[in-house]
Formats: sequence, structure tokens, C-alpha cells
Amino acid sequence: MKKVTYEKRVRIANDVMNYIYKYIDTNINIDELSLELNISKFHLHRIFKDEFGKNIYESIKSIRLEKAANLLITNKYSTITDISKMTGYSSQTSFLRAFKQRFMMTPKEWKNGGYKEYSNKIVEKISTSSDLLDFSKIEPMIVKMPEMKGYYIRHKGYDKNIKQTWAKLQTWIYTNDIKNYKQMALHHDNPIITPLEECQYIAIAVLENEDNLKDLTLPTLVIPKGIYAKFRLKGIYGDVIKLIQWVYHTWLIQSGYETTTSPSYTIYEKNHFLSSDGEFVLDFYLPIKYV
Repeated sequence: MKKVTYEKRVRIANDVMNYIYKYIDTNINIDELSLELNISKFHLHRIFKDEFGKNIYESIKSIRLEKAANLLITNKYSTITDISKMTGYSSQTSFLRAFKQRFMMTPKEWKNGGYKEYSNKIVEKISTSSDLLDFSKIEPMIVKMPEMKGYYIRHKGYDKNIKQTWAKLQTWIYTNDIKNYKQMALHHDNPIITPLEECQYIAIAVLENEDNLKDLTLPTLVIPKGIYAKFRLKGIYGDVIKLIQWVYHTWLIQSGYETTTSPSYTIYEKNHFLSSDGEFVLDFYLPIKYV
């Protein structure tokens, strides 16, 4: 396969995945999407499965259920019916059936504490230390963030191989002689709910100036504007997921806020995937809404 053909296929698959995440709370119409991308539905499905290993409908179902599982934990004022609608289910019966099949418990059992053991098992897989970190003294800032455009490389899985993805993105930055930019990671999935090997980790460069770019092969995406709780953290590999667990399981539940279906993201001041000492300094941004 020619490089240009491969890049086009990857771009199409990424566009479809981004579309799914953006409109996960709606009735996603694949016919409309194929028209928008000017490609037949048959080829759309084939390209997507070649790139991600599962078909589009399987991905939509999986993402909806994982978003719902997250909202059941964090949105204490939302009913199970509310959450099923927020994640694109028109029938509560089908939602209940699909949820139990995916998580081996009912939404009510999950909401009442069943999620804790489930997420603890995931966190244990990525933690490099059994030490318990105390996040209770972290005071987040509530900030209004603008819409941002970024050039990105997608990595499947939350693992140390993310380092190779960042190295590729850094090579692209050097190739274009880019001086001023932000290093971001977009968390389409909540890594304390979605199995780590299935998480979509997006390494992003947000440029201050796009003039005179030499290489335009990387795809772009838009990070939505909104209100976020911003958490500052210093640490090493494995600490971020512990912070995310604390933010969702403890801080958010006690805060009086609720989260949304928009993705959380990280902005690195120091990126542990690129630093020689393996340490990071970052801000984690959680989308919130007033209730």
C-alpha cells in the first residue's frame, strides 16, 4: 500500500472515531457520516475495522456504555433514565440489558459502589508503586477554556509505549521547526473504567502559530471549549491514573458539580514520556457543569 493511501485511510478512520466521541449522546447516523466523508458505507466500515480492530457499531456501543458507567458514578443528581438518554439510548430497557452484559452488574448496583472494585483492578495494572497518594490537599481551579485546534497522533492503550507516539509527534514538531506549542493528551476514555488496552490516548500539539508548516500529513482535531476543574500534579508514570481515580471517585462526588460527555485532557509543563528522568508536571482538566 502506498504511503499516501495509508495516510488517507488512517485519516478517515480517525475522523470516524472523533465523530463518534463528539456525537455519542445522539443517534449516530452512519449513512450521513459516509456522505459527509464522501466514501461508501461499505468502505467506511472496512477502513474503520482495519484500523481499530472492531466495527463502527461495536465501538459506538462500547463507548456509550463506558460514558454511562462514568456518569453513573459522578452525576448523583441524574437518574439512570437521564444517563441512558445522555449517552444516546432511546430505550431504558435496552440500556439496562447492554450495561449488565458489559459490566456484569446492573446500573443501580454499579452506582451504589460496584464500580470501586472494578476500577481498582484497572489502577493496579498500571501502578508502578503500591504507595497510596494523598490528593486531598489539591485545590482545583475552576477555569473557562477556549476551543483549541491540535495536530495529533492516536495511540491505542494506556501503556509505556505511549513514549514512542510522543517521540513521533516530537519529530514532526522538529521537522516543522515549531517553537511555541502546548503538549496535550486528550482522554476520550476514562482509564479507570475502560480497559487500559482499549483506551484511546491522543497525543496532541496545539500550535500558537500555524504559518509556514512544512509537513501537513498529521490529522487535526478540535478540543471543545468549556468550563473545567484544573488539577496540578507532579509525579511519575502511573500517578496520573491514581489522580484521575481520586478526581472521579472522591472529589467530583463531593464537589457539587457534575461532569459531561466531553473528554478530559492533560496539558504538560513537563512530559514524562519525553523527559530523561521520567517525571512530569501537568494540569489535568475535567469538564464540569453547575447543578
